[in-house]
Amino acid sequence: MLAPGQPRLSGLGACTRCPRLAGFLSENRARHPDYFCLPVPPFGDTTPRLLVVGLAPGLHGANRTGRPFTGDYAGELLYDALHRFGWSTGPRSLHAEDGLRLAGCRITNAVKCVPPANKPVSAEIRNCNSWLTQELAALMPGAAILALGRIAHDAVLLGLGLKPSAASFAHGARASLPGGLTLFDSYHCSRYNLNTRRLNPEMFLAVLERVQQHLARPAIIP
Repeated sequence: MLAPGQPRLSGLGACTRCPRLAGFLSENRARHPDYFCLPVPPFGDTTPRLLVVGLAPGLHGANRTGRPFTGDYAGELLYDALHRFGWSTGPRSLHAEDGLRLAGCRITNAVKCVPPANKPVSAEIRNCNSWLTQELAALMPGAAILALGRIAHDAVLLGLGLKPSAASFAHGARASLPGGLTLFDSYHCSRYNLNTRRLNPEMFLAVLERVQQHLARPAIIP
């Protein structure tokens, strides 16, 4: 089953580079035959000014629906915030056929397959990075990247061929990257982070406000 209306990376749906993740998908395909249970493709504009990078699909969220950050708690704050700033046509993403559209924005994950316990290992992050590399290479100069969490932050740097020391992760941090790109960081909008108050909606909206202000200015390409 393929989620309709989503931009795809050629060959992504058949990817089995990570034996542990491929096996976990197979197990869940048998348990949940109505679930998407494939590598989850990015969702949104094919030529975005803002690329949002998360960690990985949730077992009963994107792995079920086939759309990033859709069907579980993690997407509630994200899509509501994107709607507030004009990036999304609606405040909630319910399922892959709900008619929601993103304008100038694209959402993807550092790891495209659901990992056991929501924890990909380092080798899986590296194996999956070539897909993210393609997405980053397609960005136009002046685009912004919003990394949700340290793993997403590090995956972006890896995808651009940069060392981890090129930019430190911190909530609200901003870094200039090669090609006229700008990286913004936020804690991941997970239920855990919100319940523990590591992140709250005001903190998340403040980061989106900074992204919006940055993109409203003329791009200065080095």
